[in-house]
Amino acid sequence: MDYEIMGIVLLALLFLAAWALATDRIHRRLQKLRRLPPGPSPWPVVGNLFQVGWTTCGPHRLFAKLAEHHGPIMTLHLGCMTTVVISSSEVARVMFKNHDIVLAGRKMYESMKGDMDNEGSIITSQYGPHWRMMRRMCTTEFFATGRLDAMRGVRAKCIGQMVQFIRDDASGSGGIIDVGRFFFVMAFNLFGNLMFSKDLLDPKSERGAEFFYHAGKVVEFGGKPNVADFLPWLRWIDPQNIRRRTQFHIKKAFDVAGEFLKERMIDMENNGCVEKKRKDYLDVLLQYRGDGVEGPSVFSSTNINIIVFEMFSAGSDTTTNTLEWAMAELLHNPHTLQKVQTELRTAIGLGANLEEEILEQLPYLNAVIKETLRLHPPLPFLVPHMAMDSCEMLGFHIPKETQILVNAWAIGRDPANWKEPLEFKPERFLEPNVADYKGHHFEFIPFGSGRRMCPALPLVSRLVPLALGSVLYFFDWVLADGMKPGEMDMSEIMGITLKKAVPLKIVPVPHTFSDE
Repeated sequence: MDYEIMGIVLLALLFLAAWALATDRIHRRLQKLRRLPPGPSPWPVVGNLFQVGWTTCGPHRLFAKLAEHHGPIMTLHLGCMTTVVISSSEVARVMFKNHDIVLAGRKMYESMKGDMDNEGSIITSQYGPHWRMMRRMCTTEFFATGRLDAMRGVRAKCIGQMVQFIRDDASGSGGIIDVGRFFFVMAFNLFGNLMFSKDLLDPKSERGAEFFYHAGKVVEFGGKPNVADFLPWLRWIDPQNIRRRTQFHIKKAFDVAGEFLKERMIDMENNGCVEKKRKDYLDVLLQYRGDGVEGPSVFSSTNINIIVFEMFSAGSDTTTNTLEWAMAELLHNPHTLQKVQTELRTAIGLGANLEEEILEQLPYLNAVIKETLRLHPPLPFLVPHMAMDSCEMLGFHIPKETQILVNAWAIGRDPANWKEPLEFKPERFLEPNVADYKGHHFEFIPFGSGRRMCPALPLVSRLVPLALGSVLYFFDWVLADGMKPGEMDMSEIMGITLKKAVPLKIVPVPHTFSDE
């Protein structure tokens, strides 16, 4: 028996060696026949995996350094996954203006492969009729101006709750709070109200807390580098157990969302066609009727669960990180913090609430948010694109199924586009004709560009300044334990999104308003 096992192992090793040599020869032949963008020379089988590593600070930094040597369009061979990295606004402009459709595909990672397909997904489904139907629903139903205006009171309620939670927690915890946790609860409850018309992280809601836990685990595991994505023969083994753990938490989150769905369907059956005051996103999904060509005639419960899950996981995490980074940069730059608070308290008045109507009258607050997004884009590589067919870009060959990473983090710090690019200077966004983040200025694309640009931008552009402005207006903020601004840990860690490596723990001091 031992000899048989040794024989099988030896045969497997010989097979892998032969496969590696064949792959290397094919790669070299393709390099001669079709010119790929430049990049570090790959090793057999593993490509550039060992050369690039996967540092704790994130591949976005490492890839930016490699681009300094190999150029703003660069090829990396991550095992069997050919990856093209774009690191300049000029190349991004060419990509989104001239090759947007052919590069509008999505790479499906192992962690997201399970029993359920991704056809209900606006993020991961492939470009085509179904995706176009989902995109239209986002722009005409979920994030249309009329609906956002109608939901203004919901946003005000969730942000008001957050302010009160901060006030209550600070008085009972010795003053120090983890501010990111409050931002997350606010964003999570907002999406709970948008989807289900209820707070999900209420102390009485065990199901909401359960959904919150499992959604967080999916984001955690989904952001881990997975060797099975790069070496296909390891997929069935799932050596890091990432796919199994991710799918376990997805199923648990779907089970919770399914309970809300069942309750709504029962409510609709009992009430018949009685007109309701509420029409939330779940109503829209349940009442959808399609032609069966551009999408399904109705959404299945699985489709609805996928849409619900994406709304919560993508919306809550990115919003939280942007707000936490903004607070960290302001405390790291006290003069800027004082300046934005002066603007807020002058414009709002004494003890009133910040209303969305006056956000346009707060240019410095909006400049702070833009500068935060420039330095700390929520998704450093955006959501990875994939070539749906082979194409030629800037004289280089991009093979079909190539992964395309747009390094928005590197582009936002490019000295060719920004003066003093590593400094936090909101004033740069007060200059005339400065770049905006709506996808038309390619030196500043934290939300992407083209067809697959983030559809939630209209909501984010209202929510983030309202939430940040409210906590800056009602509280003065002090670093914990006598820490000086220069001593703050501003390091980052990358999963699916770009987070602060050390959570921001600070002291809120309720501001005393006076007539002076």
